[in-house]
Amino acid sequence: MVSGKHFITDPKTLVKDSLRGLVLSNPHLALDDVQKVIYSKDLAAKRQNQVTLFCGGGSGHEPAHAGFVGEGMLTASVSGHVFASPTSSQVLSCLRRIYAPNHGTLVVIKNYTGDVLNFGRAVERFKSECLNQGKPLPKVAMVVVDDDVGVVNPNDDDEGGVGRRGLAGTVLIYKIAGALAAQGGSLDQVKAIADYTISHTFTIGCALNAASVPGTGMPRSLKDNEMEIGMGIHNEPGFETREVEPADVLISKLINHIITSGPFKKTSGGKTSSRVILMVNNLGATSNIEMGLVTKLATEATRNAGFEPVRVFSGTYMTGLAMPGISLSLTLLPDSNTPEYKQLLDLVDQPAYCPGWINHAHTEDAGSTDDLAKGPTTHIKPASDSTWENVISQAYQNVVKEEPNVTHLDQVMGDGDCGQVLLSGATAIYEASKATQLPLNDPPAALARISSIVEDAMGGTSGIIYCLFLDGLAQQLRTLMSSKDFASLTPQVWGKAMLGALDTLYQYTTARPGHRTLIDALHPFADELSSSGNLQQALAAAQKGADSTAHMQPKRGRAVYVQQKDNLADAGAVGLVCVLKGIVGAL
Repeated sequence: MVSGKHFITDPKTLVKDSLRGLVLSNPHLALDDVQKVIYSKDLAAKRQNQVTLFCGGGSGHEPAHAGFVGEGMLTASVSGHVFASPTSSQVLSCLRRIYAPNHGTLVVIKNYTGDVLNFGRAVERFKSECLNQGKPLPKVAMVVVDDDVGVVNPNDDDEGGVGRRGLAGTVLIYKIAGALAAQGGSLDQVKAIADYTISHTFTIGCALNAASVPGTGMPRSLKDNEMEIGMGIHNEPGFETREVEPADVLISKLINHIITSGPFKKTSGGKTSSRVILMVNNLGATSNIEMGLVTKLATEATRNAGFEPVRVFSGTYMTGLAMPGISLSLTLLPDSNTPEYKQLLDLVDQPAYCPGWINHAHTEDAGSTDDLAKGPTTHIKPASDSTWENVISQAYQNVVKEEPNVTHLDQVMGDGDCGQVLLSGATAIYEASKATQLPLNDPPAALARISSIVEDAMGGTSGIIYCLFLDGLAQQLRTLMSSKDFASLTPQVWGKAMLGALDTLYQYTTARPGHRTLIDALHPFADELSSSGNLQQALAAAQKGADSTAHMQPKRGRAVYVQQKDNLADAGAVGLVCVLKGIVGAL
């Protein structure tokens, strides 16, 4: 949840300081520090060659709006204070700077009263200035984005109410209109494509909490188990507060809310099938992993509702400061058989070069490579073997018994998951053995299969170390068994193969004996078994190695960052000895 903490020096200079940082990291941009106007450095050429576009509004919605200034999108933007419209004088200064006399200028704003009034007044002041100077009436047009279907005012149609707010769908208007302007479209054409996109774009937002305002703090707060549907990007209350629910349920409801809303139904003409653009927007404090999930669910929900998302955009486009939430936007496209459909998609796909926009490459599938990813198929059939099965069973039972101790050791020096991870791997191998899924009559093949099971079940650093060792052991055994001098898999042969497997492991890790890892138990076991062939002596060497880790300073793993405590042994080494005890006990 939002904490109310911010990286801040002075709330009064925050907006200007942020704009200065944006310019420093994007050398194609320039800043009018007084009027808080960001504009393209190649402005002179743009004014000569194309329709110019600018936008603006309150700050706190970054990357909107300044983050979309660049080739293929906006020519400039003007910023007000946090959540407050810029003044008409600021807007007028921007319009004066970027106006293209031969081509005209399009002003794009969101439907908020302050923006409409201030930008509208600036346009009218600019017209008056031009006429007073004996110039012709300037070619300036303004469009107002009102994509929010989370606000429904029944008086809008008959009494001219305030209407729907502008949300993240505004960025698609920048993209499409800006692309057409860059292609040389006239002001009428650029405005027409903007008007079409506005009238066919619909957005709904959902937040888990309001956003904290730098220097002000939390204006209000939802309970830990609450979320709000329709919360505005300035912390305006939504139309419904409900308990937090699973993402698949929530996202489906949000998509259905858009599709069943009056504005969407009116625009779609009642069609239950059409192509759309889907935009999934991070309202500021939603993690990337959650954004991936929401994007998947929103795409599925859109398809389930009968609409095909031919383009899916997911990212941070228009925020409400650090609001933990998302918004979903759908743009209805023209009929796919029309030139307008192809034109609109081409404009969406046209690259834009600005800090807030990520270009998407659309490539046709030239053929599946799924079979290549699976690797070669093997024809080694599962087989039972009583000795192997007993070894696996006893190793598993011993890990079950010792898991609490291993977990305790890791809680003190690591992240506390070593015992559970080891048990997860042992359980998976045991279950595969019980289900007769291992080719136990072929030891190298069985080890390779066990390595794959360990990878799926364990994960983490210890899991991959076990996997690399088992892969190496499988290779070593296969090589030794193929030798003309091979007679049988004696303990010494196993020890020799284990030393070879350690050499394989050492290619990928710098961990060695003395570094306080499971290697301190594994290496002595392999070394003793190779030389003496005595399992009990090898186990004793492993136990001694594990015990010695209690007096070692950690050299590898997360324990490096923790002070050694209570002379406790390394959890990984102790866990390995648990496995080895089970194996030796069974044999």
